[in-house]
Amino acid sequence: MTRRVVLLFLAAFLLIGSAGQAQAAGYRYWSFWDRDGDKWVYATQGPSLARPSDGDVQGFRFAVSVNSGDAAQPRGRAEFASICARTPAEDGTKRVALVLDFGTASDAPSGETPPAPRTACARVSPDATTADALAAAAGSLRYDNSALLCAIAGYPKSGCGEQVPAKKEPTPTEPSDRKAAKDASDGPSVGLYAGAAIVAALAGAATWQARRRRNAP
Repeated sequence: MTRRVVLLFLAAFLLIGSAGQAQAAGYRYWSFWDRDGDKWVYATQGPSLARPSDGDVQGFRFAVSVNSGDAAQPRGRAEFASICARTPAEDGTKRVALVLDFGTASDAPSGETPPAPRTACARVSPDATTADALAAAAGSLRYDNSALLCAIAGYPKSGCGEQVPAKKEPTPTEPSDRKAAKDASDGPSVGLYAGAAIVAALAGAATWQARRRRNAP
């Protein structure tokens, strides 16, 4: 009985602790991707180090992400034959297809509107990096002092990998629901109340058990 009570106490406290955890904050930045067959793979090197081969497809996506595991992938078609259809091969060069996704309005910095996603085909020297291909096809680029890519084609105008607070859940539109949601957000969560009730009940059960054993003949 004692072991069971201890385990239940532990479960209750874990419930209370998890009720107060906040969502992790994210970062607003350009993520870099390699195209592998029909899927995107998060790049293991930065664009200034990666050296794509002729016929490769690489993508960039501007978004708010917590880490590489939840980073938003570039949208739209990503076939080399389609993107570089009007850029014929030339001796002594290579062609790299680029997918540039400027993200959504919800991920844009305050006061800025993301340009429409687009593709480009860069013809560069055989030893060129992805950064070289990006500069040849996308124009103005901005980097920080650590060589982190901050802006492509002038977007965004400022900022570089800044932290963004976790997004709040939208509130209901009905007045009564909105008031209820506000009241709930101002006080302890349902999970906290439930955990407290469990602890109180278990405490009473433990006390009763102890008294019963003392009074037993």
